[in-house]
Order: sequence, then C-alpha cells, then structure tokens
Amino acid sequence: QVELVESGGGFVRTGGSLSLSCAASGGALDTAAMSWFRQTPGKEREFVAGIRRIGSRTFYSDSAQGRFTISRDDEKKTISLHMNSLKPEDTAVYACAAGKGLPMMAPTSYIFWGQGTQVTVSS
Repeated sequence: QVELVESGGGFVRTGGSLSLSCAASGGALDTAAMSWFRQTPGKEREFVAGIRRIGSRTFYSDSAQGRFTISRDDEKKTISLHMNSLKPEDTAVYACAAGKGLPMMAPTSYIFWGQGTQVTVSS
C-alpha cells in the first residue's frame, strides 16, 4: 500500500527557511512524478514543485521558482522541499503527492496524497 508522510512543517519568520520531507513507501517512488502542493482554507489546491522519476527533471510554480528546491533521494525513499526567503503568503498546508503527473501541475494527475504539514510564515 502506498503511503506518503510529510514532516518538517512549522512556524518561521518572514525571510527564513524551512525544509519539508515526504517519506514514501509502497511503491510511491515508482510513480512517474512526485510533487508538492499547498492549500489554504477556502482556496484551491496549488502546485508548488514537482520532480519526475526519469531524469529527475524538476518543475516549479512561478511563486516557488528561485526560492524553493525539490529533490528526491531514492535510497532514503524521500522527496524534500527546501524553502528559502519565505513570505507570509507561503503560509499553507503542504502535501506531497505521487502519480503520473500529466500534466505536472494538475492535482488530478496524482492518485496518492499525504495528509499534509502546516507551514506558517509570519513577521
């Protein structure tokens, strides 16, 4: 059974950094793509960053580009999201997902989801 478990969320000051980790089991890393999404109350789930299994090609949303880095460690069976220069608008529940990723940024492209971890950015 595929399971995704996020960790690393918390509170950080504006301009600070935070790293999230997603532990994958049950073949999640065998899926074509794994990505991070975020969601705030009353809003649609938003793509943040993704990475393909073949070639480890990465994709970022405009807001994440240049500030966030996604990576995967197949030996440790994890994907990570390193976030720098955090802003209050980055506050959300961040969840990792696994699936075909076609298209990469669409939540409907993913069939496996973690429960999410809260990230709060404030001055």
